[in-house]
Amino acid sequence: MNDSFTLDRRNGKIMGVCAGLSNRTGMDVTLIRIAVALLTLCALGPVGVVAYLLAGWLAKG
Repeated sequence: MNDSFTLDRRNGKIMGVCAGLSNRTGMDVTLIRIAVALLTLCALGPVGVVAYLLAGWLAKG
């Protein structure tokens, strides 16, 4: 696990946010992607999309 959150653009699909979160936590990137998709579709809606974009914009890359 890393000490800080950084984007992982090499293993990322869109911006590398989920891959970076996977590197940070040690969890499988597929599980994180499924969780983000389900949360965005079922619970958060457009707030989830904005949060994803902000994480990609504010994180170190």
